[in-house]
Amino acid sequence: MKAIKYLYVILGSISLFLGILGIFLPLLPTTPFLLLTAFLYLRGSEKCYKWLINHKIFGTYIVNYTEKKIIPLRAKIMSLTIMWISMVSCIIFFANSYLLKITLFLIAVGVSWHILSFNSKE
Repeated sequence: MKAIKYLYVILGSISLFLGILGIFLPLLPTTPFLLLTAFLYLRGSEKCYKWLINHKIFGTYIVNYTEKKIIPLRAKIMSLTIMWISMVSCIIFFANSYLLKITLFLIAVGVSWHILSFNSKE
């Protein structure tokens, strides 16, 4: 059981590292990685989770998303752009059946709807 908790903390730390990279790299989203980090830390270490939630930078991302339902405008634009480029590429070049193409398109529409339903913060 303890090994699983350590695994959660290790995976959470990797996710945190990717989230930090996302602050500086425009193609890597920050918020999803920080949300994943919070999820993993919550299951692995209460101490790590409290540190993350109370952090002056990282905690803001998580609280804005979970409690205030806010996604920064830059994150919305980047997420939607990357997702649609990926989905259209998959639909055109990789999806062999019409059912798969329609499914991918509907997933993209649903995710877009979800992202756009949140308020924006500059």
